[in-house]
Amino acid sequence: PADFVQGRFGSSTLALVIAITGIVATMPYIALQMFGIEVSIAQMGVNVEVALIIAFLILAAYTYSSGMRAPALIALVKDTMIFIVLFAAIIIIPIKLGGFGAIFAAAHQKAVISAAAAKVAVAAHKTPPTVFHDILSTSQYLPYTTLALGSALALFLYPHSLTGTLSSNSRTVVKRNAALLPIYSLMLGLLALLGYMAIAAHVSLPKAYGSNAAVPALISQMFPSWFAGFAFAAISIGALVPAAIMSIAAANLFTRNIYRVYFRPHYSDREESNVAKITSLVVKFGALLFILFVPTTYIINFQLLGGILIIQTLPAVFLGLYSNWFNRGALIVGWAAGMISGIWMFIAANYSSVYMFNIGGQQFGIYSAVSSLVLNLVLVVIFTPIFRAAGMTSGKDNTRPADYEEEIPEKAEPLPEAMG
Repeated sequence: PADFVQGRFGSSTLALVIAITGIVATMPYIALQMFGIEVSIAQMGVNVEVALIIAFLILAAYTYSSGMRAPALIALVKDTMIFIVLFAAIIIIPIKLGGFGAIFAAAHQKAVISAAAAKVAVAAHKTPPTVFHDILSTSQYLPYTTLALGSALALFLYPHSLTGTLSSNSRTVVKRNAALLPIYSLMLGLLALLGYMAIAAHVSLPKAYGSNAAVPALISQMFPSWFAGFAFAAISIGALVPAAIMSIAAANLFTRNIYRVYFRPHYSDREESNVAKITSLVVKFGALLFILFVPTTYIINFQLLGGILIIQTLPAVFLGLYSNWFNRGALIVGWAAGMISGIWMFIAANYSSVYMFNIGGQQFGIYSAVSSLVLNLVLVVIFTPIFRAAGMTSGKDNTRPADYEEEIPEKAEPLPEAMG
Protein backbone atom coordinates (compact mmCIF):
# COMPACT_ATOMS: atom_id res chain seq x y z
CA PRO A 1 0.00 0.00 0.00
CA ALA A 2 2.76 2.46 0.87
CA ASP A 3 4.49 1.87 -2.48
CA PHE A 4 1.25 2.61 -4.32
CA VAL A 5 0.60 5.78 -2.30
CA GLN A 6 4.16 6.96 -3.00
CA GLY A 7 3.63 6.53 -6.73
CA ARG A 8 0.08 7.86 -6.81
CA PHE A 9 0.48 11.02 -4.74
CA GLY A 10 4.24 11.59 -4.95
CA SER A 11 4.63 11.96 -1.19
CA SER A 12 7.22 10.06 0.82
CA THR A 13 5.70 11.44 4.04
CA LEU A 14 2.27 10.04 3.18
CA ALA A 15 3.86 6.71 2.25
CA LEU A 16 5.65 6.67 5.63
CA VAL A 17 2.35 7.35 7.41
CA ILE A 18 0.65 4.48 5.56
CA ALA A 19 3.53 2.11 6.35
CA ILE A 20 3.57 2.96 10.07
CA THR A 21 -0.21 2.59 10.25
CA GLY A 22 -0.04 -0.83 8.62
CA ILE A 23 2.59 -2.02 11.09
CA VAL A 24 0.82 -0.70 14.20
CA ALA A 25 -2.65 -1.86 13.10
CA THR A 26 -1.33 -5.37 12.55
CA MET A 27 -0.10 -5.71 16.15
CA PRO A 28 -3.51 -6.04 17.88
CA TYR A 29 -4.58 -8.44 15.11
CA ILE A 30 -1.53 -10.61 15.83
CA ALA A 31 -2.30 -10.27 19.55
CA LEU A 32 -5.71 -11.81 18.88
CA GLN A 33 -4.09 -14.84 17.23
CA MET A 34 -1.48 -15.13 19.98
CA PHE A 35 -4.21 -14.99 22.61
CA GLY A 36 -6.01 -17.86 20.87
CA ILE A 37 -2.87 -19.98 21.04
CA GLU A 38 -2.44 -19.05 24.71
CA VAL A 39 -6.01 -20.04 25.63
CA SER A 40 -5.69 -23.38 23.82
CA ILE A 41 -2.45 -24.19 25.65
CA ALA A 42 -3.88 -23.07 29.00
CA GLN A 43 -6.94 -25.29 28.50
CA MET A 44 -4.59 -28.27 28.55
CA GLY A 45 -3.60 -27.39 32.12
CA VAL A 46 -0.61 -25.12 31.54
CA ASN A 47 -0.15 -22.08 33.80
CA VAL A 48 -1.58 -18.85 32.30
CA GLU A 49 1.70 -16.91 32.28
CA VAL A 50 3.62 -19.90 30.95
CA ALA A 51 1.00 -20.41 28.23
CA LEU A 52 1.45 -16.82 27.03
CA ILE A 53 5.24 -17.20 26.93
CA ILE A 54 4.94 -20.47 25.02
CA ALA A 55 2.54 -18.89 22.52
CA PHE A 56 4.96 -16.00 21.92
CA LEU A 57 7.99 -18.29 21.52
CA ILE A 58 6.18 -20.66 19.14
CA LEU A 59 5.08 -17.80 16.90
CA ALA A 60 8.50 -16.11 17.01
CA ALA A 61 10.44 -19.27 16.15
CA TYR A 62 7.91 -20.29 13.51
CA THR A 63 8.38 -17.18 11.36
CA TYR A 64 12.01 -16.36 12.20
CA SER A 65 13.33 -19.65 10.87
CA SER A 66 11.17 -20.24 7.80
CA GLY A 67 9.56 -16.97 6.68
CA MET A 68 6.68 -17.34 4.21
CA ARG A 69 7.53 -20.95 3.41
CA ALA A 70 6.29 -22.27 6.75
CA PRO A 71 2.72 -20.86 6.59
CA ALA A 72 2.47 -21.71 2.89
CA LEU A 73 3.45 -25.34 3.46
CA ILE A 74 1.27 -25.86 6.50
CA ALA A 75 -1.82 -23.97 5.26
CA LEU A 76 -3.42 -27.06 3.73
CA VAL A 77 -2.84 -29.07 6.91
CA LYS A 78 -4.29 -26.23 8.96
CA ASP A 79 -7.45 -26.00 6.86
CA THR A 80 -7.97 -29.76 6.92
CA MET A 81 -7.61 -29.95 10.71
CA ILE A 82 -9.95 -27.02 11.29
CA PHE A 83 -12.63 -28.43 8.99
CA ILE A 84 -12.43 -31.82 10.76
CA VAL A 85 -12.80 -30.21 14.19
CA LEU A 86 -15.58 -27.86 13.07
CA PHE A 87 -17.75 -30.47 11.40
CA ALA A 88 -17.20 -32.91 14.25
CA ALA A 89 -18.36 -30.23 16.69
CA ILE A 90 -21.34 -29.18 14.57
CA ILE A 91 -22.55 -32.78 14.23
CA ILE A 92 -21.60 -34.53 17.48
CA ILE A 93 -22.20 -31.81 20.09
CA PRO A 94 -25.83 -31.07 19.06
CA ILE A 95 -26.57 -34.80 19.18
CA LYS A 96 -25.26 -34.94 22.77
CA LEU A 97 -27.22 -31.83 23.76
CA GLY A 98 -30.55 -32.93 22.27
CA GLY A 99 -30.45 -31.07 18.96
CA PHE A 100 -30.32 -27.45 17.88
CA GLY A 101 -33.81 -26.83 19.26
CA ALA A 102 -32.60 -27.59 22.77
CA ILE A 103 -29.48 -25.50 22.22
CA PHE A 104 -31.38 -22.38 21.15
CA ALA A 105 -33.94 -22.93 23.92
CA ALA A 106 -31.14 -22.91 26.49
CA ALA A 107 -29.72 -19.70 25.03
CA HIS A 108 -33.17 -18.07 25.12
CA GLN A 109 -33.67 -19.15 28.73
CA LYS A 110 -30.38 -17.53 29.68
CA ALA A 111 -31.49 -14.31 27.95
CA VAL A 112 -34.79 -14.30 29.90
CA ILE A 113 -33.00 -14.87 33.22
CA SER A 114 -30.44 -12.16 32.39
CA ALA A 115 -33.15 -9.61 31.56
CA ALA A 116 -35.03 -10.43 34.77
CA ALA A 117 -31.87 -10.00 36.85
CA ALA A 118 -31.27 -6.60 35.26
CA LYS A 119 -34.82 -5.47 36.11
CA VAL A 120 -34.40 -6.55 39.72
CA ALA A 121 -31.13 -4.61 39.98
CA VAL A 122 -32.72 -1.47 38.53
CA ALA A 123 -35.68 -1.75 40.92
CA ALA A 124 -33.23 -2.03 43.83
CA HIS A 125 -31.33 1.03 42.55
CA LYS A 126 -28.24 -1.05 41.90
CA THR A 127 -25.98 -1.17 38.85
CA PRO A 128 -27.58 -3.73 36.52
CA PRO A 129 -25.41 -6.55 35.18
CA THR A 130 -24.66 -6.84 31.49
CA VAL A 131 -27.76 -8.19 29.78
CA PHE A 132 -27.31 -11.24 27.58
CA HIS A 133 -29.30 -11.33 24.32
CA ASP A 134 -29.77 -14.53 22.36
CA ILE A 135 -30.55 -12.42 19.28
CA LEU A 136 -29.73 -8.82 18.48
CA SER A 137 -31.76 -6.29 20.43
CA THR A 138 -33.03 -3.20 18.63
CA SER A 139 -30.31 -1.11 20.30
CA GLN A 140 -27.67 -3.37 18.73
CA TYR A 141 -28.84 -3.00 15.13
CA LEU A 142 -26.78 0.10 14.40
CA PRO A 143 -23.60 -1.08 16.18
CA TYR A 144 -23.77 -4.44 14.40
CA THR A 145 -24.37 -2.81 11.00
CA THR A 146 -21.48 -0.38 11.40
CA LEU A 147 -19.24 -3.19 12.69
CA ALA A 148 -19.98 -5.22 9.57
CA LEU A 149 -19.44 -2.21 7.30
CA GLY A 150 -16.23 -1.09 8.98
CA SER A 151 -14.77 -4.60 9.09
CA ALA A 152 -15.52 -5.13 5.40
CA LEU A 153 -13.87 -1.82 4.45
CA ALA A 154 -10.81 -2.55 6.57
CA LEU A 155 -10.34 -6.18 5.51
CA PHE A 156 -8.27 -5.66 2.36
CA LEU A 157 -6.39 -2.63 3.67
CA TYR A 158 -4.25 -4.77 5.98
CA PRO A 159 -0.73 -5.38 4.65
CA HIS A 160 -1.05 -9.16 4.99
CA SER A 161 -3.98 -9.24 2.57
CA LEU A 162 -1.63 -8.03 -0.16
CA THR A 163 1.20 -10.34 0.93
CA GLY A 164 -0.84 -13.39 0.00
CA THR A 165 -1.85 -11.82 -3.31
CA LEU A 166 1.67 -10.80 -4.28
CA SER A 167 3.06 -14.23 -3.38
CA SER A 168 0.65 -16.00 -5.76
CA ASN A 169 2.17 -17.43 -8.90
CA SER A 170 -0.61 -16.25 -11.23
CA ARG A 171 -3.78 -14.18 -11.36
CA THR A 172 -5.72 -17.42 -11.83
CA VAL A 173 -4.72 -18.44 -8.30
CA VAL A 174 -5.88 -15.07 -6.94
CA LYS A 175 -9.25 -15.38 -8.68
CA ARG A 176 -9.75 -18.95 -7.51
CA ASN A 177 -8.93 -18.09 -3.91
CA ALA A 178 -11.24 -15.06 -4.01
CA ALA A 179 -14.05 -17.30 -5.26
CA LEU A 180 -13.46 -19.75 -2.40
CA LEU A 181 -13.31 -17.09 0.35
CA PRO A 182 -17.11 -17.27 1.00
CA ILE A 183 -16.56 -20.83 2.25
CA TYR A 184 -14.51 -19.42 5.11
CA SER A 185 -17.23 -16.86 5.83
CA LEU A 186 -19.72 -19.72 6.07
CA MET A 187 -17.35 -21.50 8.42
CA LEU A 188 -17.30 -18.44 10.69
CA GLY A 189 -21.09 -18.64 10.90
CA LEU A 190 -20.84 -22.26 12.00
CA LEU A 191 -18.18 -21.33 14.55
CA ALA A 192 -20.57 -18.79 16.08
CA LEU A 193 -22.96 -21.64 16.87
CA LEU A 194 -20.36 -23.10 19.23
CA GLY A 195 -21.06 -20.22 21.60
CA TYR A 196 -24.72 -21.25 21.85
CA MET A 197 -23.61 -24.85 22.40
CA ALA A 198 -21.34 -23.75 25.25
CA ILE A 199 -24.34 -22.11 26.93
CA ALA A 200 -26.48 -25.23 26.53
CA ALA A 201 -23.66 -27.46 27.81
CA HIS A 202 -23.17 -25.24 30.91
CA VAL A 203 -19.41 -25.31 30.43
CA SER A 204 -17.15 -24.29 33.28
CA LEU A 205 -15.20 -21.23 32.13
CA PRO A 206 -11.68 -20.57 33.47
CA LYS A 207 -11.56 -17.44 35.60
CA ALA A 208 -8.50 -16.09 33.79
CA TYR A 209 -10.19 -16.00 30.37
CA GLY A 210 -13.94 -16.01 31.00
CA SER A 211 -16.12 -16.30 27.90
CA ASN A 212 -13.05 -15.98 25.66
CA ALA A 213 -12.31 -19.62 26.50
CA ALA A 214 -15.84 -20.88 25.81
CA VAL A 215 -14.94 -22.91 22.71
CA PRO A 216 -11.86 -24.67 24.18
CA ALA A 217 -13.83 -25.39 27.36
CA LEU A 218 -16.71 -26.80 25.29
CA ILE A 219 -14.38 -29.06 23.30
CA SER A 220 -12.64 -30.25 26.46
CA GLN A 221 -15.99 -31.12 28.04
CA MET A 222 -17.70 -32.77 25.06
CA PHE A 223 -14.90 -34.79 23.46
CA PRO A 224 -12.41 -37.42 24.67
CA SER A 225 -8.98 -36.13 25.60
CA TRP A 226 -7.27 -37.40 22.43
CA PHE A 227 -9.65 -35.50 20.14
CA ALA A 228 -9.61 -32.44 22.39
CA GLY A 229 -5.83 -32.36 22.02
CA PHE A 230 -6.21 -32.61 18.25
CA ALA A 231 -8.73 -29.76 18.32
CA PHE A 232 -6.47 -27.52 20.42
CA ALA A 233 -3.63 -28.20 17.99
CA ALA A 234 -5.95 -27.21 15.12
CA ILE A 235 -6.91 -23.98 16.90
CA SER A 236 -3.26 -23.16 17.61
CA ILE A 237 -2.12 -23.87 14.05
CA GLY A 238 -5.15 -21.99 12.75
CA ALA A 239 -3.96 -18.93 14.67
CA LEU A 240 -0.29 -19.51 13.91
CA VAL A 241 -0.54 -19.32 10.12
CA PRO A 242 -2.32 -15.93 9.80
CA ALA A 243 -0.23 -14.45 12.62
CA ALA A 244 2.94 -15.47 10.79
CA ILE A 245 1.76 -13.90 7.53
CA MET A 246 0.73 -10.72 9.36
CA SER A 247 4.10 -10.31 11.06
CA ILE A 248 5.95 -10.95 7.79
CA ALA A 249 3.81 -8.37 5.99
CA ALA A 250 4.49 -5.79 8.70
CA ALA A 251 8.22 -6.56 8.52
CA ASN A 252 8.21 -6.11 4.75
CA LEU A 253 6.55 -2.72 5.15
CA PHE A 254 9.32 -1.62 7.49
CA THR A 255 12.21 -2.88 5.35
CA ARG A 256 10.88 -1.54 2.04
CA ASN A 257 9.22 1.71 3.03
CA ILE A 258 11.12 2.84 6.11
CA TYR A 259 14.52 1.16 6.46
CA ARG A 260 15.42 1.31 2.77
CA VAL A 261 14.10 4.84 2.24
CA TYR A 262 15.41 6.53 5.39
CA PHE A 263 18.36 4.44 6.62
CA ARG A 264 20.02 2.19 4.02
CA PRO A 265 18.97 2.88 0.41
CA HIS A 266 21.50 0.38 -1.00
CA TYR A 267 21.27 -2.60 1.33
CA SER A 268 21.93 -6.16 0.16
CA ASP A 269 19.34 -8.93 -0.07
CA ARG A 270 20.90 -10.66 2.94
CA GLU A 271 20.68 -7.48 5.01
CA GLU A 272 17.05 -7.00 3.97
CA SER A 273 16.26 -10.55 5.09
CA ASN A 274 17.98 -10.08 8.46
CA VAL A 275 16.27 -6.74 9.12
CA ALA A 276 12.90 -8.25 8.19
CA LYS A 277 13.42 -11.12 10.64
CA ILE A 278 14.31 -8.75 13.48
CA THR A 279 11.37 -6.48 12.65
CA SER A 280 9.06 -9.48 12.65
CA LEU A 281 10.15 -10.25 16.21
CA VAL A 282 9.60 -6.62 17.26
CA VAL A 283 6.08 -6.69 15.81
CA LYS A 284 5.28 -9.87 17.75
CA PHE A 285 6.64 -8.28 20.92
CA GLY A 286 4.38 -5.30 20.28
CA ALA A 287 1.45 -7.72 19.99
CA LEU A 288 2.51 -9.25 23.30
CA LEU A 289 2.35 -5.81 24.92
CA PHE A 290 -1.26 -5.44 23.74
CA ILE A 291 -2.16 -8.65 25.58
CA LEU A 292 -0.32 -7.55 28.73
CA PHE A 293 -1.57 -3.97 28.99
CA VAL A 294 -4.96 -3.84 27.21
CA PRO A 295 -7.90 -5.46 29.06
CA THR A 296 -8.79 -8.80 27.49
CA THR A 297 -12.39 -8.92 28.72
CA TYR A 298 -13.56 -9.07 25.12
CA ILE A 299 -10.58 -10.14 23.08
CA ILE A 300 -12.35 -9.51 19.76
CA ASN A 301 -11.87 -5.81 20.46
CA PHE A 302 -8.18 -6.35 19.64
CA GLN A 303 -9.05 -7.13 16.05
CA LEU A 304 -11.60 -4.30 15.93
CA LEU A 305 -8.96 -1.87 17.26
CA GLY A 306 -6.78 -2.86 14.33
CA GLY A 307 -9.72 -2.04 12.07
CA ILE A 308 -10.06 1.41 13.64
CA LEU A 309 -6.43 2.13 12.81
CA ILE A 310 -6.07 0.60 9.36
CA ILE A 311 -9.32 2.05 7.99
CA GLN A 312 -7.76 5.52 8.22
CA THR A 313 -5.65 4.59 5.19
CA LEU A 314 -8.78 4.05 3.06
CA PRO A 315 -8.85 7.54 1.45
CA ALA A 316 -5.25 7.26 0.24
CA VAL A 317 -5.18 3.56 -0.66
CA PHE A 318 -8.69 2.59 -1.75
CA LEU A 319 -10.04 5.90 -3.05
CA GLY A 320 -6.63 6.58 -4.54
CA LEU A 321 -7.25 3.69 -6.93
CA TYR A 322 -10.07 5.69 -8.51
CA SER A 323 -8.83 9.27 -8.31
CA ASN A 324 -5.75 11.36 -7.57
CA TRP A 325 -7.86 14.45 -6.85
CA PHE A 326 -7.01 14.40 -3.15
CA ASN A 327 -4.20 16.63 -1.93
CA ARG A 328 -1.43 14.76 -0.12
CA GLY A 329 -1.45 17.29 2.74
CA ALA A 330 -5.20 16.90 3.16
CA LEU A 331 -4.82 13.12 3.26
CA ILE A 332 -2.31 13.44 6.10
CA VAL A 333 -4.58 15.84 8.03
CA GLY A 334 -7.55 13.50 7.61
CA TRP A 335 -5.45 10.50 8.64
CA ALA A 336 -4.22 12.25 11.81
CA ALA A 337 -7.73 13.31 12.81
CA GLY A 338 -9.10 9.83 12.17
CA MET A 339 -6.35 8.13 14.18
CA ILE A 340 -6.64 10.49 17.16
CA SER A 341 -10.44 10.39 17.28
CA GLY A 342 -10.59 6.62 16.75
CA ILE A 343 -8.11 5.84 19.54
CA TRP A 344 -9.78 8.37 21.85
CA MET A 345 -13.22 6.79 21.31
CA PHE A 346 -11.79 3.31 21.89
CA ILE A 347 -10.27 4.32 25.24
CA ALA A 348 -13.26 6.49 26.26
CA ALA A 349 -15.58 3.52 25.67
CA ASN A 350 -13.53 1.48 28.17
CA TYR A 351 -11.53 -0.27 25.46
CA SER A 352 -14.64 -1.11 23.46
CA SER A 353 -14.85 -0.71 19.70
CA VAL A 354 -18.37 0.79 19.83
CA TYR A 355 -18.71 4.41 20.99
CA MET A 356 -22.06 5.76 22.17
CA PHE A 357 -23.16 9.11 20.69
CA ASN A 358 -25.85 11.10 22.51
CA ILE A 359 -27.93 12.89 19.87
CA GLY A 360 -31.20 14.57 20.80
CA GLY A 361 -31.44 12.62 24.01
CA GLN A 362 -31.05 9.32 22.15
CA GLN A 363 -27.97 7.13 22.31
CA PHE A 364 -26.55 5.62 19.14
CA GLY A 365 -23.73 3.08 19.21
CA ILE A 366 -21.41 3.26 16.21
CA TYR A 367 -18.22 1.34 15.45
CA SER A 368 -15.44 3.85 16.10
CA ALA A 369 -13.73 2.93 12.82
CA VAL A 370 -16.74 4.18 10.83
CA SER A 371 -17.26 7.42 12.76
CA SER A 372 -13.54 8.27 12.71
CA LEU A 373 -13.39 7.46 8.98
CA VAL A 374 -16.26 9.88 8.33
CA LEU A 375 -14.29 12.63 10.10
CA ASN A 376 -11.22 11.63 8.08
CA LEU A 377 -13.08 11.87 4.74
CA VAL A 378 -14.77 15.16 5.61
CA LEU A 379 -11.44 16.81 6.44
CA VAL A 380 -9.79 15.42 3.30
CA VAL A 381 -12.56 16.88 1.13
CA ILE A 382 -12.45 20.24 2.96
CA PHE A 383 -8.68 20.68 3.06
CA THR A 384 -7.92 19.53 -0.49
CA PRO A 385 -9.21 22.77 -2.14
CA ILE A 386 -7.85 24.85 0.75
CA PHE A 387 -4.32 23.50 0.31
CA ARG A 388 -4.52 23.93 -3.45
CA ALA A 389 -5.62 27.53 -3.03
CA ALA A 390 -2.66 28.03 -0.68
CA GLY A 391 -0.30 26.78 -3.40
CA MET A 392 0.47 23.34 -1.96
CA THR A 393 0.97 21.03 -4.92
CA SER A 394 -0.64 17.62 -5.08
CA GLY A 395 2.53 15.76 -6.01
CA LYS A 396 3.39 13.97 -9.23
CA ASP A 397 1.32 10.94 -10.15
CA ASN A 398 3.78 8.37 -11.48
CA THR A 399 1.12 5.79 -12.30
CA ARG A 400 -0.40 5.19 -15.74
CA PRO A 401 -3.99 4.34 -16.76
CA ALA A 402 -2.74 0.93 -17.87
CA ASP A 403 -1.67 0.20 -14.28
CA TYR A 404 -5.34 0.04 -13.26
CA GLU A 405 -6.46 -2.29 -16.03
CA GLU A 406 -6.38 -6.06 -16.07
CA GLU A 407 -3.80 -7.45 -18.41
CA ILE A 408 -5.29 -9.96 -20.81
CA PRO A 409 -2.67 -12.45 -21.94
CA GLU A 410 -2.28 -12.77 -25.64
CA LYS A 411 -3.44 -16.02 -27.12
CA ALA A 412 -0.66 -18.18 -28.44
CA GLU A 413 -0.42 -18.34 -32.20
CA PRO A 414 -1.63 -21.70 -33.53
CA LEU A 415 1.10 -23.95 -34.84
CA PRO A 416 1.10 -24.38 -38.62
CA GLU A 417 -0.35 -27.65 -39.80
CA ALA A 418 2.16 -30.23 -40.92
CA MET A 419 2.65 -30.39 -44.65
CA GLY A 420 1.32 -33.66 -46.03
